[in-house]
Amino acid sequence: MMTLLLVGLAGFLAQFVAGTLGMGYGMTSTTALVAFGTAPAIASASAHFAQVGTSLASGVSHWKFRNVDWRTVGILAGPGVVGAVLGALLLVSFSGDFAIAWMSVILFALGLYVLVRFAFLRLGKLITDKRPGARFLAPLGFVAGFVDAAGGGGWGPVATTTLLSSGRLEPRKVVGSVQAAEFVVTLAASLAFLAALSLHGMNFAVVAGLLIGGVLAAPIGAVLVRRVPPRLLGAAAGGLIVLTNGWLLLSALGAPVAVVVVAYAGLSALIVAALLAAVRSMREERRINALVGEDDDDSVATEERARG
Repeated sequence: MMTLLLVGLAGFLAQFVAGTLGMGYGMTSTTALVAFGTAPAIASASAHFAQVGTSLASGVSHWKFRNVDWRTVGILAGPGVVGAVLGALLLVSFSGDFAIAWMSVILFALGLYVLVRFAFLRLGKLITDKRPGARFLAPLGFVAGFVDAAGGGGWGPVATTTLLSSGRLEPRKVVGSVQAAEFVVTLAASLAFLAALSLHGMNFAVVAGLLIGGVLAAPIGAVLVRRVPPRLLGAAAGGLIVLTNGWLLLSALGAPVAVVVVAYAGLSALIVAALLAAVRSMREERRINALVGEDDDDSVATEERARG
């Protein structure tokens, strides 16, 4: 019973992070399941089964708000399905110890990327008039789908951040299109896991716990998304994923205690620096936004005086 409660909490936290940042459900939930002792392939499969429901709900919501570019979805989803199926089959073929090390490396790298991105990099909106084409979207979809299934998460961090940074689609349509395509990719990965595992070792109570936790978190995340600073949450979530998967990786490699202590001292210092940098960036962005607001107010006042 306690394990199911912890799984439900993991699903809640995963959806809270994903609902606020637009990414992170797979990484967070898979990391938690592996930390609880779940086999890597089962952990990734469970997260994907639960994510079928959450990604469908998210995709429908974005469609209703007209945040979906269906051309982008179509080009992104096809190669994403191929990559997800190959990634799922590859993960299932690995031995237990190697699979833990493999997944820990991928999730550690993704967590580090999220940590650095939200703590140190600019989050500005880069928008051009050039729409993304198949030469850009097809390889992106394949890589994102493969990493997502083989590593237990990564569709959002790979697809969303790459498409956002390209500046070829407005941000709301980037998030909506990636979320809509994610449903197709997640469904394909789930079916591949189902065929490869043949339900052996699957615990659908765990899947239900992740799903219920995610459903409960969805409305809360939607309400708090305007109040929780994305920089701070992204840095914190990335740091937690880095610490957890760093521990799993070092354990899988049989690292000596001295190496573990030194590694964790370095990671802890990095995370503290990242959180401080995120707070400084938040303050700077608020100051700039306040100045821009004042300039806009002055412009409006000037126009009104000129008309008068």
